Amino acid sequence: MKCPHCDKELPGSPCPECGTVVPDSANYCMECGFFLRQKTDDRTDDDSTDDDSGFDLKSRVLCPDGTCTGIIVNGKCTECGKKASGKK
Repeated sequence: MKCPHCDKELPGSPCPECGTVVPDSANYCMECGFFLRQKTDDRTDDDSTDDDSGFDLKSRVLCPDGTCTGIIVNGKCTECGKKASGKK
């Protein structure tokens, strides 16, 4: 996977849910929102949630920062920590 800004090759792995290559340090897939830190053998066939917290993939909210790949959980971004209002 290449950085969209500098074209440097970034280490990445395919998402176990959709196959999109995501950075190795990512917590969530940028394409489908799959929680990458979860053990894959704990998954269920129910695609509406992907962990025991009850997180609903269909209603996820992307980070308000246009350059961040995080999603809003409990009022703030999982990657950069910005609040849903856009302020840190």
